[in-house]
Amino acid sequence: MATYNKGILGAFSGKVGPVVGATWRGKDVMRSLPKKGNRLPTESQQVQRKKFTMTTEFISGIQPVVKRYFGRDNGNKTRRNQAMSYLMKEAIVFNDPDYEWDYSKILISKGDLLGIDNGQVVAGAGQSIDLSWSNNSDQGEALASDKLVVVVYEPSLKATVYSLNASTRSSESVTLELPNYLADLKVQVWATFAAEDDALVATSHYLGSVTLG
Repeated sequence: MATYNKGILGAFSGKVGPVVGATWRGKDVMRSLPKKGNRLPTESQQVQRKKFTMTTEFISGIQPVVKRYFGRDNGNKTRRNQAMSYLMKEAIVFNDPDYEWDYSKILISKGDLLGIDNGQVVAGAGQSIDLSWSNNSDQGEALASDKLVVVVYEPSLKATVYSLNASTRSSESVTLELPNYLADLKVQVWATFAAEDDALVATSHYLGSVTLG
């Protein structure tokens, strides 16, 4: 792939002869057409494809979360790309005969703000969960007004529910109502804090699993 600065025909998009023109991260680029091949994917390639598919499916359900709160956009790697890279490398394990999530290693956010202290989750009435934590505001840059961000995931349905502002750091507890279709199912729960203006975010914590009523 090569970048170019307005050739004689200017920027272009699509196939022209043996090359393809496109815009990538704000730059005009050209790349050669891919060669067709009949090679079967190697075992390593199959593993990477499996991990990529798993991660894409998971992140698609929480895109608004990772796009706001996973690391920092640095121009070369978006927050979504950083989340994809981390999850594929760190949060997927092989459990013969297949690959599966290690929920304790999944992160929904990554940052330097003070995280949740003594976070806990239990089943509430009906299809709800009760979350609690200790108020650790005024430590470091943590504030009482920091927003609680919660992600709930049910693996058999691949269903995700999230809240970008479930409560505040100083509240110390909250009840979240979940959809009826999650009744009697086990869900996985993660939570984090973000500043009111989203300028700072904490690295998320896995709170555990809960079987709903």
